[in-house]
Amino acid sequence: MNVTIHIPHLALQAYVLNILTVDAVLPPDIKEVVSPYPPSPFQSLIFYCRDAVSMGRVDSGSFERQPLIVFNGPQFSRVNVKVHEQLRAIRVDLLPGALYRILGIPMHDLADGGFDARDFFDPEMKEIQERLQNILSLEEGKNIVEAFLLKRIEGFRQAVPFDAAINSLLRSSGLLSVEKIASLSCLSLKQFERKCKERIGMNPKMYARILKFSKAYRLREAMPQLTWTSIAHEAGYFDQMHMIRDFKNFAGVNPSVIERQLRATPLRMQKDMHL
Repeated sequence: MNVTIHIPHLALQAYVLNILTVDAVLPPDIKEVVSPYPPSPFQSLIFYCRDAVSMGRVDSGSFERQPLIVFNGPQFSRVNVKVHEQLRAIRVDLLPGALYRILGIPMHDLADGGFDARDFFDPEMKEIQERLQNILSLEEGKNIVEAFLLKRIEGFRQAVPFDAAINSLLRSSGLLSVEKIASLSCLSLKQFERKCKERIGMNPKMYARILKFSKAYRLREAMPQLTWTSIAHEAGYFDQMHMIRDFKNFAGVNPSVIERQLRATPLRMQKDMHL
């Protein structure tokens, strides 16, 4: 699985953390694989350049093919991702609160869902979809996507102190206190909690938990040689039991089970997410 991380255009950096190009081809004797995809701290806009993946809930045996351009709202529960033969995509990882500033929709209305981006953006999105099916390289596709966003940047909402504050929580991987982040946002604690639900779709303590859990999960994907004790320490957990609790809540299984599930797939869907 080849992933290239691109720094976004300077004008987009108030909204976009990274733009990634993803290229994965399964071995000839494998037609499809299923990989776990637990909650991450990112809301992303994903452009599939060939066939889209299919997604299914852990408690469901069925999978649903995704739109060719999709964005995800705030994610609380794990999904499984089925890749069919090849995955070619451009993924735009947005800063916390950026999707609210782009769409103007309260994020709690989009919780735990994936949505066809063509229903939320202007008609040119359909043209972008068609162009991406005919690109010669993912670099070309990345440039198309970036140009599309740059053309619309004047319509995006400007940042407020809340945005800088919640980005500080992101950069700390959830280790800063809620009181500290509220102070940085120039809001009372109650005002800050209301803004969090509106702009990132959840209360700040939940977001901090997902940040910490996601760091632990991404460490497991990226460095399977690490012990779970080392991962818990590196992710900032007080002890391993707190990490196990979060794995059960967000991945649906304990760490040893997710480890077996990762061994069953050649793809690592989140190890290249970078704060």
